[in-house]
Amino acid sequence: MASEPTDPYGPYVSRTREEWAQLAQSLPVHVTDEMVRAARSSQDTIDVAQVRQVYAPLTELISLYVRHTGDLYSTTHDFLDLSERRTPFVIGVAGSVSVGKSTTSRLLKALLAQTPGHPRVDLVTTDGFLYPNHELLARDIMDRKGFPESYDRAALLRFVMEVKSGAEEVAAPVYSHLLYDIVPDERVVVRCPQILIVEGLNVLQPPRRRTDGFLSLAVSDFFDFSVYVDAATPDLRRWYVERFMGLRETAFKNPESYFRRYADLDDQDAVATAGTIWDTINGPNLMANILPTRGRATVILRKDAHHDIDWIRIRKV
Repeated sequence: MASEPTDPYGPYVSRTREEWAQLAQSLPVHVTDEMVRAARSSQDTIDVAQVRQVYAPLTELISLYVRHTGDLYSTTHDFLDLSERRTPFVIGVAGSVSVGKSTTSRLLKALLAQTPGHPRVDLVTTDGFLYPNHELLARDIMDRKGFPESYDRAALLRFVMEVKSGAEEVAAPVYSHLLYDIVPDERVVVRCPQILIVEGLNVLQPPRRRTDGFLSLAVSDFFDFSVYVDAATPDLRRWYVERFMGLRETAFKNPESYFRRYADLDDQDAVATAGTIWDTINGPNLMANILPTRGRATVILRKDAHHDIDWIRIRKV
């Protein structure tokens, strides 16, 4: 298949999966069935062959960025006569609900840990920075969960800034998809990683303008590399409905599940309910807030209708 056409004067160059696979050199990463199964979300079709074709070259590219960013850091600190320890390399992973961000993030975590020097790689999702349900209800935005305003953006920004600044230990809240809420008094702790992956719907959002006219800082200001996982909107909607139907037979049956009420829906009502959720929440959020940030990514991974990576765009300028 031909690669997606791009403007020769634009910021990206496109490669088909086959062309992209040829770019991998000799980075010593080991891909196993067990690794892929552990990383793969329930809907994802990715296998060992596709990981080798797509994620091995991507890992090699990121490894080059890590190395050269480190060289620049060292050179700058030598020039300034500073001796601070190098701060973490931060990667953002963005994309729609149901596109496969979690699979991408987990694969990168596993593969980057195998790169030279075996860096410590941590992964944090922005779900933990959603406001608790009681706060969303108080703000009357429970039906906008996942929209930028549903996150404690100041807390997320502080977290990334502290990690990037080299803090010895930084804690983040924990989100439960079963409870559909923040877990009280539970934290995930990040301790001086060499690489931090931040995964979330809105992580590539640009800075917002403050009331005084100045631009605020954005989480994306602290990214050294970013990936946007992309797909056609009709496919994303279909995958969301399929995931909802699968969860109806599994997680929704758990008595503790926030969505327990959906477990007993018949097929027709379940499809209709999932479609309504997409059409009123996930779809509008995608079009208004997520998709417009795609052009801010270093790399765009485009999926076809079968959930397979079809082509890759790499920022060249």
